[in-house]
Order: sequence, then structure tokens, then C-alpha cells
Amino acid sequence: MRNTPYDIQYSSHMIFPLSPKLGIDLGTTTVLVFVPNKGIVLNEPSVVAVSQSDNKILAVGNEAKEMVGRTPDEIIAYRPMKDGVIADYRVTEAMLRYYIKKSLGKWNLFRPEVMISVPAGVSSTERRAVVEAATKAGAREAYVVKEPILAAIGAGIPIHEARGHMIVDIGGGTTDVAVISLGGIVASISVKCAGNALDHAITDYLKKNSNLGIGEKMAEEIKIQIGSATPIDEELTMTVKGRDYLTGLPRSIELGTNEVVRSIGRELRTVVNAIKDVLQETPPELAADIIDNGIIMTGGSSLLRNFPELVFRRTGVRARVAKDAPFCVAKGTGEALKHLDAYKKAIITKR
Repeated sequence: MRNTPYDIQYSSHMIFPLSPKLGIDLGTTTVLVFVPNKGIVLNEPSVVAVSQSDNKILAVGNEAKEMVGRTPDEIIAYRPMKDGVIADYRVTEAMLRYYIKKSLGKWNLFRPEVMISVPAGVSSTERRAVVEAATKAGAREAYVVKEPILAAIGAGIPIHEARGHMIVDIGGGTTDVAVISLGGIVASISVKCAGNALDHAITDYLKKNSNLGIGEKMAEEIKIQIGSATPIDEELTMTVKGRDYLTGLPRSIELGTNEVVRSIGRELRTVVNAIKDVLQETPPELAADIIDNGIIMTGGSSLLRNFPELVFRRTGVRARVAKDAPFCVAKGTGEALKHLDAYKKAIITKR
């Protein structure tokens, strides 16, 4: 059954014209906050540092990310979001409160209306948890919208048309693939394989093949600097520093692009298979539209070199990366908030 347009779930029917509006892309690795008419006002990692002895939150965002892998035993720096959903409710609420305050500034007197993105495959319980965390963190109203819809709006796709558009949103924790027509999702799939899975694959590859232990940051750096979805003739190389598993001493090696391609091959196949599965579920008329329009890729991990080329080779459908791909979901929340009152009754289901 086709979902209602925009698939928004929200907390009450009251409208407060003076409330500031915030769009939040609550990602597994990054939180982006969009304010209508201002743009993206905050772009920070979804990392929180907690003191174990007194269960106190010490740092959030950039400050906490600096601590990852570098903390003493009594301090843990970790991500309260896992695979696009809340893994630690209390810490997520504290993180949201911090980001809402930071985005609005200390002189703001009104509680904001907040729109938050969630992966296409989340359950109603997980959606409710996001709404409740936002409300307790200081939001007057909280709306939850599926990421593919917001990514499509942010990428400038005219989703109200009676035409099929395929969006592939590859973030940190999840990859959402959806076919959208007439403002609703016709076919979709959400897989827990995205940027973080690529980082883990690189870490595992170096452990097995070079006996080298590297941290989260180094794995991400390798992916960004020399990573590719397909082998290339003129390889890029970089010096990778870590700890030798055999001697326990620091060591560095030279790593080339094609080795990185080999290390992440299985994860990329998972993403491509998800795209194929959705294409197989798509009605023929919409499939014809997708051949004409191509596949639009959004999210930070879609920036991996030659990713559209890999999708084209495996599916036969042209693919392209949207402009400002990492920010499409956040921009989509901003656009949806701007026109919220116009179609509020049509698109909102009560919590």
C-alpha cells in the first residue's frame, strides 16, 4: 500500500505561529540543523562523551569527537544513534537539547517546531522514541519524516509529479533506497550498510592483510582520500599509521586505492543489491520514468569516487550524485517546514 505523502508523524494539532522552526537531520554519524531562510546553522558529529563514574555528559559534537579513541578508561566517547535509530535514549535527548539550544541562541524565548528525519525502515516505536526525545529536549512540536522523501525534496526533485523518481540516500548508518511518485513512497528498502560499514571493512582488511590496527578516524580518512567504488588505473596512495598487532609497536604502511576497493567490495554489493531489489518491485510505468530520470544519490557516503559508475554498471540505469549531497536531507527538512502549514492536514498522521 502506498504511504501517505511525506509520511509525517507528529505530536499534536496545535499551531504556534511564533515558534521558531528547525529541521534536524539526525544521522548516525552527523547531526545537521537547518533553519528556514538561514540555511544549515549547525553541522556536528553525533558523538557524546560520558563520564562513567558519575554518568555525567562531558562534551557533545566536535569536542566529543576529538576524544574518540583517546579517552582514559572512565570517559567513554560514543554515538547514541545506531543504524539511524536511537540506541541510547537519555544521551540522544541530551544531545538534541544541546543542538537545539545551540541552533536557536541563548536569547530565544519560544520552544521550536522541529522536523526530524528517520530512515525509511524504522518501526512506529522507533519513530515515537524520536518524537518523545525531541519533545523532552525542548521542542514544542516534533514531526518525523522519512529520509528518502526529505532527500528528494532537498535534491530539488519535483516529488508531487505523477512520475517515478528513485532516490538512494547513503548516510553513516543506513542506506535508504526509495521510488517516489505523487509525493509518496511506492517502493523502498532500508539496509544497515553505509559509511560506517565501509570504515569497518577497511579496518578489518588492514588487520587481516597487514596486521595493522587503525582507529575510526584513520579508516574514514582512507575512505575519503583514496577510496573508490571501482578499480582505477592511476592509483592514489596514502601513508596509513597504526599499531602493529604482532609487535605492539607503532607502524606505518603505504596503501593504494585498489586495495581499498577490494576491502569494501562486499559492502558496496549490499548497497547495489538493495537498489536492484527496489527496481524489481517498481511498477513498469515508474521503471520507465527512472530510466529517463536516472537514479539520484544523496548522503555523505554517495561521494565515494566512482560510486555512480558502479551503480550504472550493475543496474544499467544512469546514476548521478545530487548537488550538496551530504546536505540534501537537512535542506529537505527546511523546504518541508517552509510549506508545512499549506499541506499540514493532508500529510500529517497523529502520533
